[in-house]
Amino acid sequence: MDLQLNGKKAIVTGGSEGIGKAITLGLAQEGVDVAICARRKEPLEAAAKEIADATGRNIVPITADLTDTEQANAFIDGAVEALGGVDILVNNAGAAVGGVLEYLSDEQWEDALQLKFFGYVRCTRAVLPHFKKQGGGRVVNLIGNDGVKHSYWEIAPGAANAAGQNLTISLAGQYGKDNISFVAVNPGPVRTERWAGLVEGMARDMKLTIEEADQLAPRSIPLGRIAETVEVANLVTYLASPLAHFVNGTMIEIDGGQQKPMMDAFRDG
Repeated sequence: MDLQLNGKKAIVTGGSEGIGKAITLGLAQEGVDVAICARRKEPLEAAAKEIADATGRNIVPITADLTDTEQANAFIDGAVEALGGVDILVNNAGAAVGGVLEYLSDEQWEDALQLKFFGYVRCTRAVLPHFKKQGGGRVVNLIGNDGVKHSYWEIAPGAANAAGQNLTISLAGQYGKDNISFVAVNPGPVRTERWAGLVEGMARDMKLTIEEADQLAPRSIPLGRIAETVEVANLVTYLASPLAHFVNGTMIEIDGGQQKPMMDAFRDG
């Protein structure tokens, strides 16, 4: 299937590893030039080179901390200049720490919102003038199923995700008239570089062994496993394409049918 992406230009935040890197690769394989950002320069540049070498596309690494408005604005403007335009924004950078209420500090709550939510706000706000100038654009927000499938260890991610989901749907209603469309992708557990740390945190807070904590997510998913990054990237690549233009103002879960109450029942039992 031709996704009609060849020659398009995309911005992907958090593109140095994990889901963001897989999305960048997926877009590049379809002929898209991509600007990516992360806070750490070395892994960012390494990821850009790896993907450029594999696909022959222009992959532009720009170091930026999206918790800072000036840096977020400079990243978007610099990416548009380097690419010669922009058709797609994929907001992906950021993660919120898991934990139960007793152990979550105010700073951790603030961190959960600062990058995962406000980073999306900053980048979207900065890209809108570019989209309006060229007559349209596409925003795909990587959020997470914690905002719609609640679990008490994931209350901080859930709050950030619910805010992002509301933002996505609201902006779709506001900017559709400008031919700018928005969609939210809500992954469940995904095997990334962060997975081992998440398991350790669950084990600590729930008084479980590492082995027990590692089985919480697979036990809650009918397919019996967590997702791979390429599976999320495949969905995002399609949604970023002109073929999915009419998919607007909606949320799409990619979590294998996860049933989070099963997680709570297992760890409480």
